Amino acid sequence: MLRTVRYRRGLSSLFGSRGLRSSAVGRSKELQQPKTLQDIHDLLDLPKPKVRAYPMLDHTFDALVVGGGGAGLRASIGFAEAGYEVACISKLFPTRSHTVAAQGGINAALGNMEKDDWRWHMYDTVKGSDWLGDQDAIHYMCKEAPDAVKELEAYGVPFSRTEDGKIYQRAFGGQSLEFGKGGQAHRCAAAADRTGHAILHTLYKTAVNAQATFFIEYFVVDLIM
Repeated sequence: MLRTVRYRRGLSSLFGSRGLRSSAVGRSKELQQPKTLQDIHDLLDLPKPKVRAYPMLDHTFDALVVGGGGAGLRASIGFAEAGYEVACISKLFPTRSHTVAAQGGINAALGNMEKDDWRWHMYDTVKGSDWLGDQDAIHYMCKEAPDAVKELEAYGVPFSRTEDGKIYQRAFGGQSLEFGKGGQAHRCAAAADRTGHAILHTLYKTAVNAQATFFIEYFVVDLIM
């Protein structure tokens, strides 16, 4: 605070109360308008600021996960549960990642509302992509989706329930039965209207319990392979 007061008084005595730019006009060449903070320090004879090198800390891990959304958290859990030392780097707190925006639910052919089949799910997904989607990836996703949802349930995601205790599934656009010939499917597993929120909080809790290390509000600048 004392240094700040001294700094302001010094500027006032040099350039007057009308400001730096206007007061500098017309003065002698010996007193040039300062252009940098160092110029001001030199004019006021202030002590030079102490500059020190940014401390560098080394960390060693078996695996590094970049991103703390749903995919990054699940990857961190997988490494940690397999016994690896894993670090997850996230630009913001994991439960604020964009997975929270996926509130509607997750499509999976669980068949809790009526008979369903992952092949019908795949048909809808390929059709919904105008046949431009990677069909190998779609095949894998739709076939594995029921087990993935059950895994999330086991982790503790509070899915909405039917009266007999099964995961509730709602109807969404683009869902059909029997390759588009059987009417509307009920395929979307949901946790009310906060599915992404519930998934993020559950996965973060699970990753912490699995002893994953988090670097929160860190940015990856470069990777050296």
